[in-house]
Amino acid sequence: MHKWLGLLVGLQLVLWMTSGLMMSLLDHDKVQGHTFRAHAHAERPWPQGLLSPTQMVAASLTPVRSVSARWLLERPVYELAGEKGVRLVDADSGRDVIVDATLATALAAASYTGNGNPAAPQRLVKTLEARDHEGPLWRVDFADAEDTTVYVSAQSGAVLEHRNSTWRLFDVFWMLHIMDYTGRKNFNNPLVIMMGVGGLWMALCGIWLLVASFRLSEFVPRRWRRARELAVFDPDGTRLSTVEAPAGDSVYLALARQGLQLPSNCGGGQSCGLCEVRFRGNAPEPTSADRAHLTESKLKLGYRLACNLRVDTDTQVEVTGGAGLWTEHTATVESVRAVTPFLREIVLKAPPAAATAFRPGAYLQIHVPDYSLRKHDIAHPDDHRDEWSALDLPATLTNKEPVRRSYSLSLPVEKAGGHLTLLARFSPGRQDKKRQPVGKGSTYLYSLKAGDPVRFSGPFGDFALKTGGREKIFIGGGAGMAPLRAMVHACLDAGASERIHFWYGARHLREAPYVEEMAELARRYPNFSWHLVLSEEAECSAGLLKGLVHEIAHAKLLRDHPDLHACDFYLCGPPAMLSATRQLLQRLGVAEERIAFDDFKI
Repeated sequence: MHKWLGLLVGLQLVLWMTSGLMMSLLDHDKVQGHTFRAHAHAERPWPQGLLSPTQMVAASLTPVRSVSARWLLERPVYELAGEKGVRLVDADSGRDVIVDATLATALAAASYTGNGNPAAPQRLVKTLEARDHEGPLWRVDFADAEDTTVYVSAQSGAVLEHRNSTWRLFDVFWMLHIMDYTGRKNFNNPLVIMMGVGGLWMALCGIWLLVASFRLSEFVPRRWRRARELAVFDPDGTRLSTVEAPAGDSVYLALARQGLQLPSNCGGGQSCGLCEVRFRGNAPEPTSADRAHLTESKLKLGYRLACNLRVDTDTQVEVTGGAGLWTEHTATVESVRAVTPFLREIVLKAPPAAATAFRPGAYLQIHVPDYSLRKHDIAHPDDHRDEWSALDLPATLTNKEPVRRSYSLSLPVEKAGGHLTLLARFSPGRQDKKRQPVGKGSTYLYSLKAGDPVRFSGPFGDFALKTGGREKIFIGGGAGMAPLRAMVHACLDAGASERIHFWYGARHLREAPYVEEMAELARRYPNFSWHLVLSEEAECSAGLLKGLVHEIAHAKLLRDHPDLHACDFYLCGPPAMLSATRQLLQRLGVAEERIAFDDFKI
């Protein structure tokens, strides 16, 4: 509620601030119509021998409420106000004075001091430019730099308003400011009131969220907090470790303080969703972060994010990966190959026992040490020079403290000769004014050369091929090629006979990895089809598909598929693509248990 209401009210706040700023910057004299407006003349004596106001009232055929005497150019007149409006009467003859086009032009010209020539007057019943005045009126436009318009009452002959281009611009901002989009004068209209109430509600929600985000234990030193027992189990029920944790610490923090590092790319910031654990017993209510990163089925099974799960009492959790979470291995870089300008294949020679534990779809965590590198330490082929030269990288790339980053295997271990094959995407950070740091893990991997040692933990993850011979549909993009490629090879090498579709999206052909390899697999295996979708490529006419990968997959396959419920779906790629594809499958009625996905959060 705070987020969506904040978006709505926030947009209006921007309009309020922008319109208020613009109104304050506009010339006040021009807005008030003082430019080219004649000053009032000195009072002239009223001539003798004219008809008296009493005579005017007596001669009137309709009731008169008030009488006022004034000059109309050089003519003395009486203005008689009654129930049906205002009448002008010549003070000398007693005849009615009609404010016609000629007289209106003369009255407008008399109040105008500019050098513009008047256009033919227009008679109007009402207009927004003179909205504070009732009754018919004349509009007289003058051809000057300010586009001046003079409004004259068709009843009394009074000059009502001087308007110009500056006032009209001011009036637009005034309309946006008071949110009266019809009459432009009601400051208490329902829209303003609704926005005021919405702003108050948003503020109250924000205060509540602020208070709710704090816990009392956070203000109490750890040594003063009661110790709780945190037991960690393997999914098979084996107790792996038991640690003491101060009440109020998160499971992630409590384990990290004991040197037991759960998978995480955000360091416990509730943004990557990798540190999931299963609560043994009655799990606490899921938080918004839990619901954002975990499926409904996992939430029902008691899965929660460890960085968001508090150890308020003695707690037991299950962790996927078991003892492998805290087992470190050392591998040697066998080879490094630039597959695309910003996707690099890194082959690691690892201990056989560690390598054979990996299955297609699993990922490992690279232990990234602290480092200080020059941008020239990142080598790249000459044919990728244009893409790299376009990046605005800092002269020195640093990582001040060790971190861990997750990377999926892009080839089954058996097919890679017992090696671990990674596909790492380089993260250059934001390249605009809101600059963000370059990726710490990708910078480290892109600096590696053959023979360099690498420390890692794993395998991790539950992204894996489902049992059974169901038709398989792979949809991916970016570095999501890695686990999907490993799964495709595993299926084909195992002699799978079911239909296998692979839809992969990239912006340009140069950004798509393993294109020739996938095309060759499609030629060798009649049950496998490969579809490359490019979103920003003019050469799509050469047999390639253009668009967003999930939309093209829907148009070419999913929309007319006879039985989507009999298919297994495997998704991996950038968050926007992954979210859009999951929403598409949800609209198509595909059951959640038929969809497996891995979210890289990049």
